[in-house]
Amino acid sequence: MKPHLIFHRLMWALSLLAALMASPEAQAQLRLRNLPQLPGAGPGALRGATDPLRAQAQALLEPLSLRELGDQMLDRYPRQLTRNAAGELVLRAQLLALPSSPEAQARVLALPGVTLLEDTPLESLNLHWLLLRADTKLLAQLRTLDPAGQYDYQHVYLGGGTTLVRETSADEAQRLSPSTKHADLRLGMIDSGVALRHPALRQAQVQAWGCDGETHPAAHGTAVASLLVGQDGRFQGAVPGARLLAADAYCDAPDGGSAQRVAKSLDWLAREHAGVVNMSLVGPANVLLQRAVAAAQAKGLLIVAAVGNDGPAAPPLYPAAWPGVVAVTGVDTRRRVLPEAGRGPHVQFAAPGSELWGADPTGAYGALRGTSFAAPLVAGLLAETWPAGEAPSQAVERLRAIAIDLGPAGRDEIYGWGLVGEGLRTRSP
Repeated sequence: MKPHLIFHRLMWALSLLAALMASPEAQAQLRLRNLPQLPGAGPGALRGATDPLRAQAQALLEPLSLRELGDQMLDRYPRQLTRNAAGELVLRAQLLALPSSPEAQARVLALPGVTLLEDTPLESLNLHWLLLRADTKLLAQLRTLDPAGQYDYQHVYLGGGTTLVRETSADEAQRLSPSTKHADLRLGMIDSGVALRHPALRQAQVQAWGCDGETHPAAHGTAVASLLVGQDGRFQGAVPGARLLAADAYCDAPDGGSAQRVAKSLDWLAREHAGVVNMSLVGPANVLLQRAVAAAQAKGLLIVAAVGNDGPAAPPLYPAAWPGVVAVTGVDTRRRVLPEAGRGPHVQFAAPGSELWGADPTGAYGALRGTSFAAPLVAGLLAETWPAGEAPSQAVERLRAIAIDLGPAGRDEIYGWGLVGEGLRTRSP
């Protein structure tokens, strides 16, 4: 192609991006790869664009890393959040504690500067721990005081991925009768809030939990829910018609995404026998949350998680890297791994992670990119093919048998066992 044609094609794609950037929430989640921001080109610019141009526009986007997402949270809640010595995002003056004995608990609570904030029973997980108000610098002292106990920061876990809102929903005349094919299925998710009135979710079986009964719809959770059970015209999630148990671990609160909130969400999903649970969240290792994840797995939950968008050189992120969790990476339409996707021996499957569309709280549809949006496609596949009474490992093995091997032969640290769910790449209505 001649240079001047390449230039004009690039500028057209950038004009589409500029239209998408008119959304404030998109601006907060988006990074352009070495490109300047352009002035808005009008809110409807993407509506009539051809699919190849949409793909070109989306290919220029890259989700924010965990560090960048954390910086945004720090800017929003500087009094409540901080970073520990390792650079991990944590709640200020909060620690999680699982003392080894009542005597050890008494010694911990007797320390100067330590106050009990909450005695937290996680009954469905057979766990019980304490939330302490204490300077985070006391963590080493607590571990020395009670070496048989478990103590950790109140880490914060964040959802990754780019959501760009500019596609309107389908006209009423275009909508089809909702599918009941998966009406007997149930699965769970832990994420931010879901906009239940969105056309893609209005007729879905969604049971929301968290936030003391209040609703806090958010872009990330709404997109993930739509990829799981949404349906609206030609837009179809992985298992439309299935019952979705949606735990909001954020509630638009300063401690949103904390290890404490995520663990309570797991406890509720275990109580509700959710089966497959999608967790498009990433963060550092946390000994107490790992206990909660293991307890949930022992109760029969099959947890699916995104590997994160920190790039191939980044250390593994959690919960994806914990044992037994089905870790999912993302690929583009050419079956190439997303350059921002994490890698490692924990990766099990790849699924579409770009050129996707999902619901947004505005009632519109947005372009999606990131491993956060590949994970729910795998969760849906597992839920659909997991017969009652079968061990979770058998469901994973069945999915492995149909995976399309990519990269080096056999399982590898880029694609895991290979690509699944290629036919689930979502389209806007």
